[in-house]
Amino acid sequence: MTTGSAGGLETPIETSTRVDEISDRLITAIAIGEYLPGSRLPSERDLAASLQVGRMTVRAALARLVEQGLIKTRRGRGGGSFIQERLPDTAASAARSSVVRILSGRWEVLKDTCEAVALLQGTICRAAAENRSASDVVLLRECLDRFRKASSGLESQKADERLHLAISAAAHNSTLQSLLLDLEARVSISAPSHLWGGAEGMPLMEARALREHELLVQAIVDQQAAEAAHLGREHARIDLELLEDALERSV
Repeated sequence: MTTGSAGGLETPIETSTRVDEISDRLITAIAIGEYLPGSRLPSERDLAASLQVGRMTVRAALARLVEQGLIKTRRGRGGGSFIQERLPDTAASAARSSVVRILSGRWEVLKDTCEAVALLQGTICRAAAENRSASDVVLLRECLDRFRKASSGLESQKADERLHLAISAAAHNSTLQSLLLDLEARVSISAPSHLWGGAEGMPLMEARALREHELLVQAIVDQQAAEAAHLGREHARIDLELLEDALERSV
């Protein structure tokens, strides 16, 4: 269906089904911790590009999330769309059906991709142990310390991202880095951020991640390649565990 516009050009109107799908993807991204409470969503333009839809579709989907109490909008400088710090019970309940539709609909692909990510992470961690330089060691320890000191939630998620980027860089293999970024993007529901799970289990997950980070960084620093590969592979499987938990809680 199209509608006329100035100059005789026609602009396609996205179907309500398409808006439903994008709303479900954004809601699921919040539920699995791609977007954390208090975080700012990308601009409409960036969301449209990453989700491969028109800006009007994104705008309509965001309006639904506002109505459900999942996000709030601010105008002016520093404005945008932000995840609510505390989600109302009604919004959390309504989100469950979206999570089931999105995750169950692509579950086998997600499982396969998560396993591929884990295997590639193991390879990268092995390469990092074999190829790391003295400057890499300094950066890895700095990133680990930042993660250790980060507050729960968004700050911890960002510190985790910096640490994993430092590990990838220590492998000194740009092809492996590119492959990993591509695979991780395929796991993403909406945001190119590491999954961080729901608020209830987040502190335990972060404590576990810290223990695993400490062991992994030490193995890389000590150039224990086989140990680093094993630790990196097992650590990466947290993503699938978080997806499984989100789906189980929503069914």
